[in-house]
Amino acid sequence: MRTPTLAELPPTENIWLEIDTAQQRLRCWRGPKVLHECAISSGAAGNGERNGSGKTPHGWHYVRAAIGEDMPENAVFRGRRWTGETFSAALAEAHPERDWILTRILWLCGLEKGVNRGGQVDSQRRYIYLHGTPPDEPMGVAASHGCIRLRNSDLLYIYSLALPGTPVWLHGGRQSFD
Repeated sequence: MRTPTLAELPPTENIWLEIDTAQQRLRCWRGPKVLHECAISSGAAGNGERNGSGKTPHGWHYVRAAIGEDMPENAVFRGRRWTGETFSAALAEAHPERDWILTRILWLCGLEKGVNRGGQVDSQRRYIYLHGTPPDEPMGVAASHGCIRLRNSDLLYIYSLALPGTPVWLHGGRQSFD
């Protein structure tokens, strides 16, 4: 895995992800072409980088780790490890307090010192992921604890393309790269 540098972002030919928290949308790009677009759910507390805030961080990140390759769809993760459980309505009813992390995890690491990397703003240490969520959780509205929730079908597609090292741009509205 090669860590991207800020000077080479966004990539002109390779896969990269754009997550717009204002629109609650994820776009998967190959250079200048959108390959896939889907609804997401970001932090209910809004946007922010501070540890413990429950907010979704902004800025350039990259996929630090891809977790769950051989797990079944709806595999339940805790601490980035499969619990041996597969999500179901009965499991949800038995554990209504759980924040479900399902199917796969793309763990993000910030690229911008003082913004989303290091100290009290470190996205990796905050355990900011892209992950699956139960089918009854809303998409298109901010409702997570800071992570980016996706429908399983969207997550599985993104997971197949966004290998470790893939750049991820989190922002709150369209911005120019200039």
